[in-house]
Amino acid sequence: MKKSLQIRIKQGGTIIMGPGKADLLDAIDTCGSISAAAKQMQMSYKRAWDLVDIINKSFNEPLVISAPGGQHGGGAKLTDFGRFILLSYRDLVAKTYSNTELELSNILSNLKISE
Repeated sequence: MKKSLQIRIKQGGTIIMGPGKADLLDAIDTCGSISAAAKQMQMSYKRAWDLVDIINKSFNEPLVISAPGGQHGGGAKLTDFGRFILLSYRDLVAKTYSNTELELSNILSNLKISE
């Protein structure tokens, strides 16, 4: 089992940003649709849509905007605000890792090996 530190931001009992949601936002940005992002991440479209809904409802502005499908296709994209929040989250994670590397190493090196 891989050992790691994961940063999750919660509001009440709801995780509003974490590694999975950040990866989903990256996938939407790359793929241009929630459906394609879900497929890339091997999750159901409904699950991806539910996560996007949680994210969008948690912030002052939407992070993802979507257009319904149809003859000319639909799609989804990150808003400028969405890119700002995603970058802020990624920076938070990077700074946390760099500032806690010794302590994390101390903890992880003293864990029992799981079978």
